[in-house]
Amino acid sequence: MTLSPTRAPAPATDRHPAYDAALALLADRPLVVLTGAGLSTDSGIPDYRGPGAPRRTPMTYQEFVSGPGPRRRYWARSHLGWGRMRHAEPNDGHRAVARLGAGLVITQNVDGLHEAVGTPDLVALHGRIADVVCLGCRATGSRAELHDRLSALNPGFAEQHHDVTLNPDGDVALEETDGFVVPDCSCGGLLKPDVVFFGENVPAPRVARCYDAVDALRDGGALLVAGSSLTVMSGLRFVKRAAKAGTPVVVLNRGATRGDDLATHTVHAGCSDFLTALADRRR
Repeated sequence: MTLSPTRAPAPATDRHPAYDAALALLADRPLVVLTGAGLSTDSGIPDYRGPGAPRRTPMTYQEFVSGPGPRRRYWARSHLGWGRMRHAEPNDGHRAVARLGAGLVITQNVDGLHEAVGTPDLVALHGRIADVVCLGCRATGSRAELHDRLSALNPGFAEQHHDVTLNPDGDVALEETDGFVVPDCSCGGLLKPDVVFFGENVPAPRVARCYDAVDALRDGGALLVAGSSLTVMSGLRFVKRAAKAGTPVVVLNRGATRGDDLATHTVHAGCSDFLTALADRRR
């Protein structure tokens, strides 16, 4: 995947009033930024619930550990998806977030693109798809190394399914997974991407750090949501926390979100343009 061409911010005459009002609100306040899949669409990674996104149900943790069939299906799809996602590059939105000087950046994304641009003060709420953990001994390892093992154990598999559609969480749309070989850890335990599946809880220390940062905004700060529909509670809870404390909330997303009723401003625009304009204003 290649980086989309850099785009200039939308001309002022084409903007909805909320666009400029949100920029003004966020220009000089302490910030916490919560990012979602919509931030990475300009890097070629599709989002979950944006306009035109197909309905899909990701595999739950309970299904993943229920038997070899679901695990084989997961790893076959994820092997193909990772082969593409690992080549994605950060876009102007990621670079802008890194320049905002936020007290904390909370990302729901697992693609590692915030890390790739050196975003300071970052919490990867759901982990990173580039890491692997054993559910037995809890040892962690490199997804790149596992990818090479899977390629060796399943020769020709990637070439046979080169035209499948990439999904936002790093897997693909594929039904033919019979015969795909999945290795276990050297201890005999099950290998899993070191990310939070549906049905798992975000580790408590991560949540506590995020809550502390949101609470610190009560004295004149603001929460910016960028590219998230806030459909799942793991992100929405921070919006609820901020709104309950009277902290201004700006929601930047191409479509409606579950947090719109709690927002001070909702901006229906692309992330890269707005975030670049905001980073330039906060210099």
